[in-house]
Amino acid sequence: MPENSRILIYGYGNPGRQDDALGVKFAEMAEEWARQENYENIETDSNYQLNIEDAIIMKDKDLVIFADASKEKLEDFKLEPLKPRNKTDFTMHHVPPAFLLFLAGELYGYVPETYILHIKGYEWEFMAEPTMQALLNLQKAFGFIQDYLKDFIQK
Repeated sequence: MPENSRILIYGYGNPGRQDDALGVKFAEMAEEWARQENYENIETDSNYQLNIEDAIIMKDKDLVIFADASKEKLEDFKLEPLKPRNKTDFTMHHVPPAFLLFLAGELYGYVPETYILHIKGYEWEFMAEPTMQALLNLQKAFGFIQDYLKDFIQK
């Protein structure tokens, strides 16, 4: 992709529940980094959870990276490609990123290259600060994505 690639980094999670804040913190870090590096083509967004209305922000992007805290058995983080999936949970209170990708394709006829970044978390209680280990995982994941985005933009 050329230097004018349109990139979206979308972090989600609850900042008031310890490590659940990792996705939101990731988006904040990406926004600051993009501003410092003058990457005007990198847009960031964040929220407590994904909503069906978020499909519209994907319609004109070349690359989308969703970032979220994970309870999976990971060492620190995992970047996973997403494919559109016409399936969601019982309620629309939680919308999976793959369903948003499906909606973007259905509504706008376009599906951007999309990934989900799982960042390993450990504690989920109602507290203000993430655990130290989760913050280390966040730093590792962010360093990886910085390099990934630099390579993506140079293509």
